[in-house]
Amino acid sequence: MITFCISLLALVLGYFLYGKFIERVFGPDNRPTPAVSKADGVDFIVLPGWKIFMIQFLNIAGTGPIFGAIMGAKFGPAAYLWIVFGCIFAGAVHDYLSGMLSMRNGGAGLPELIGKYLGGTTRQVMLVFSVFLLMMVGAVFVYSPALILGKMMSDGLTWVYIWCGIIFVYYIIATMLPIDKIIGKIYPLFAISMLFMAVALMAVLFYRWPSLPELTDGLHGEQFTSPIFPALFITIACGAISGFHATQTPLMARCVKSEKMGRPMFYGAMITEGLVALIWATVSMYFFYGGAAQELSAPLTLQAPEVVTTVSQGWLGTFGGILALLGVVAAPITSGDTALRSARLIIAEFIHLEQRTIMKRIYICVPLFGATLLLLFYNIENPEGFNVIWSYFGWANQTLAVFTLWAITVYLVRERKPFWVTLIPAIFMTVVCSTFLMISKNAFGFDMMVGYGVGGAALIVAVAWFSAWYSRQRNKPVM
Repeated sequence: MITFCISLLALVLGYFLYGKFIERVFGPDNRPTPAVSKADGVDFIVLPGWKIFMIQFLNIAGTGPIFGAIMGAKFGPAAYLWIVFGCIFAGAVHDYLSGMLSMRNGGAGLPELIGKYLGGTTRQVMLVFSVFLLMMVGAVFVYSPALILGKMMSDGLTWVYIWCGIIFVYYIIATMLPIDKIIGKIYPLFAISMLFMAVALMAVLFYRWPSLPELTDGLHGEQFTSPIFPALFITIACGAISGFHATQTPLMARCVKSEKMGRPMFYGAMITEGLVALIWATVSMYFFYGGAAQELSAPLTLQAPEVVTTVSQGWLGTFGGILALLGVVAAPITSGDTALRSARLIIAEFIHLEQRTIMKRIYICVPLFGATLLLLFYNIENPEGFNVIWSYFGWANQTLAVFTLWAITVYLVRERKPFWVTLIPAIFMTVVCSTFLMISKNAFGFDMMVGYGVGGAALIVAVAWFSAWYSRQRNKPVM
């Protein structure tokens, strides 16, 4: 528990100290934001600060900081280090600067931002990459809650299909309607529920004060045999750094009244997600290593959703069971609908189709939801469909973060700002994703030595490319 307490304090201090530094690096001012200058009553609309924070938190969180932290806890105390350092120095920086850059560029979506700073070809690649990633999120986050709800009914399989239909219809409605009609009303309630569950579990941890693995005991846990590098950095994404977040920050960048609200909205929401991940990682270490599994009469082989339900009901009773249901059912649904909303806006921005008119929204939503339905069908019919899609999502998610970090680095260099704040995490995540692509069984499946060799080569190429580019940029005027 000592490591947990230090990590908890580090995240809080990270917001106030490093978050303030990053804010000064960007330099928010009083210029009109897109919510004011481009107000359309649909996607560009001023919302209260507290509501933006809650929506942003739930948009980027979903079940990511829960499921990822549970699986990551099997690596042992190394999970603490990645959540803390990844969140403060990579994830929160990534979210804040991508959100603020979107705001500075009229609420531009991620492909447009990447295209502006990394070139037109990269923009087109990222358009396809981002939309496909968002459709995967939509498909996975239809099926996973439908599966849980279906198993609660007498005829489980039939109800799985029924719940898939219900959730998908909700997705269509939420994606089409103005952001303040559904998302602006129900998201804050779900966000409060998720935070309340995390705080309640933290209170139980402090009350019980279990004996848990500490950093002084070593980095690796006995429940996981995969190497920490690069697997840990792909497994725990949403609690540390996640490229998916950069597809979501423009949604709220279009709703913020003042640039000076950016730090709590973007950096603060990511730190909050890191706190949730930290709590669930500690709960899971108690479950896997501290004897909680035996106390709850549960096997150590439980999957992440089952760990959530078992722990919440066992520690918090009936009310905890209700919160667990919100955590593993409502949270993924709310991530899925905003993912598809982001996809609609990204496509609209690319083809220059205004979205104030409902028919223009329908033009994009019909093929978008059709393609998502095909992914959903594959997810349901293929026994390994969920695992395959999730595996590709994990790597694609972090690869998207790589491109976002490089784009922000280019912006900082051109503006003569301290670019190292994103250069270091950009290089690190480039190596992580390159190595994981080589060793993943769903990709090339090479052995670790080949993976590390390719990762090392990626490091050399990235540093050489940036050094050559930077030497040409130094004498150019500020953009």
